[in-house]
This record gives sequence, structure tokens and C-alpha cells, in this order.
Amino acid sequence: MALNDYIRRARQGDQQAFKYLLEKYWDDVYHFQKSLINNEGEAEDITLETFARAFDKLNLYNSRYSFKNWLLTISKNLYHDRRAANRRRQQTSSIDEHPHLLNLPDEWDPDDEDILQSKLAELKKALAGLKTAYREVLEMYYFNELSYKEIAARTGLSLSNVKIRILRAKALLAEKLRKR
Repeated sequence: MALNDYIRRARQGDQQAFKYLLEKYWDDVYHFQKSLINNEGEAEDITLETFARAFDKLNLYNSRYSFKNWLLTISKNLYHDRRAANRRRQQTSSIDEHPHLLNLPDEWDPDDEDILQSKLAELKKALAGLKTAYREVLEMYYFNELSYKEIAARTGLSLSNVKIRILRAKALLAEKLRKR
């Protein structure tokens, strides 16, 4: 089957087509990220995010161009977005170290705790609403901080199925949270 057939099938929601595209291009995107970042975990995160974004926007892909280059462009943009966010976070954290510069109180506001607890409860409720297979891989990945390989070993799933399941779980969770 030709690449465009896999892309067409993936646009129609065919999981096997998604799996094929993920397996075919994972190494290309991952190695590209590794050339930019000397951190395997972060490179893996951006690679996964690349596929999530690509699969979400697959209807925008123009087949006149190389699919691999399209993925690498998405990946490059995500890398730059993350770097910009890290710079903003560093600037903010330096301000946080000196709250008197912004006339911020030195102590934690209890109202902030209520908001935080409310958001956490909302997240837990949305997470509980996911199918067990999706919820479990997200919990292992985010709360237990297991790698994809460790999740695969624990669940008996292939590495590509773990990646796809996490990708889908994140999309479903985001959708549930958007609806609230």
C-alpha cells in the first residue's frame, strides 16, 4: 500500500494506519529532536507531541509535499515553542524569587489553594472518565514517571501501541477537559 493510502485511511480514523505512520516515522522525528536536545525524555515527549499534533491536523497535510518533512516541520516548531515557554518560565521564576518586586504577598493565598484543588478534582474526574486502558497508561507515564519501554514491559503492549495509546489518551483527556 502507498503512503498516501495510509494517510487517507488515517484521516478516516483507521488505527492501523496511524500505527503504520507512527512506526515508519518515529525514528526520523525522534533522532531529529535528539539532534536538537541532548535529553532523551524531552526528545521523546516532543516526538510524541509531534505525532499528536500531526494526527490531529492530518486533514491539513498536502500530499504534494513530503510527509516526513511535514512531520519534521511540526517537530521543529514544537521545539521552538517549548524553548520559548522555558525562557518565559525562567523569567517568571526569577520574578517569583523576589515577590516584593511585584508587591506579591510572601505567603500562599488560601484562595489559590481552593482553585488548585478545584482544578485537580476536575482533572481527576476527567481522567476517571477515560477507558481503563487509556487511564492506566497516562497514570503510568505521568504519575509513575515510567518510560514508554517500561510501560510496554508492564502492560505487555508493543512500544508503538503504548505510544499510540498515550497519544490517544491525551487527546481524549484534553477533549473531556475542554467540554467542562
